[in-house]
Amino acid sequence: MEIIVGKDDAAKAAVKPEKNAVIVISSDEEESLKTGRKLREKLSKKPGKTYTAAACGLDKKLKDLIVDIDAADEANELAAVEYVEDIYKFYKLTEDDSRVHDYMDSQPEINSKMRAILVDWLVDVHKKFDLMPETLYLTVNIVDRFLSMKAVPRRELQLVGISSMLVASKYEEIWAPSDFIAISDNAYVRERVLLMEKAILRELEWYLTVPTPYVFLVRYIKASIPADQEMENMTFFFAELGLMHYSTITLYCPSKLAASSCLCCSLHS
Repeated sequence: MEIIVGKDDAAKAAVKPEKNAVIVISSDEEESLKTGRKLREKLSKKPGKTYTAAACGLDKKLKDLIVDIDAADEANELAAVEYVEDIYKFYKLTEDDSRVHDYMDSQPEINSKMRAILVDWLVDVHKKFDLMPETLYLTVNIVDRFLSMKAVPRRELQLVGISSMLVASKYEEIWAPSDFIAISDNAYVRERVLLMEKAILRELEWYLTVPTPYVFLVRYIKASIPADQEMENMTFFFAELGLMHYSTITLYCPSKLAASSCLCCSLHS
């Protein structure tokens, strides 16, 4: 039987080298191959060990720099050293649940300047009654959350403020002060204060256990090195300034407000 080979097949057969054909490499090509081989061998020599050793050394240095801020409170049962890390993880996860966003558009008679005047007055009332810091931060949180849910006339804004502080005092203080009517220059009668207190609790659905900036401030101040009374007072001062600014409260979460207060204090010290 006769096999016919085409032109293309014949050309391929002609180009195909024989089995025993010898391929000659010039000296330049041989030199370049040797250089490439040496380079590959050099790159493949102990890269992992070098980087691992450096990483281990850096890791050890970082661990040496970490300070256990709770070591001094191990004997203090109220510090809850065993649970403090889990507690603050929970605070971080839930801080957005009680945050308020821009609500002034829903308030026809109130603006951010009026709110700032109210918070400034509440700071003075808080100081006059010598209340705990937690009470002030919870009061502002209650005021903002209530205003974000219900439109309030201008004449009742101060009533919302004293009623919110009354609720916060009952939640945080051992003894809640009873002179809120007198401190407001008798602008409201007792029944109106109690009615507003009920309205606030109804709107908030009794949700008062919230992570305010204060809980983060306590932790961050404790972690600040060095921490002294002057730095602590300055940090609380910056945080209270943040409470007065409506844009700060609505734009930033409580933990960020606390962290920025600590940072401002460290930059000024």
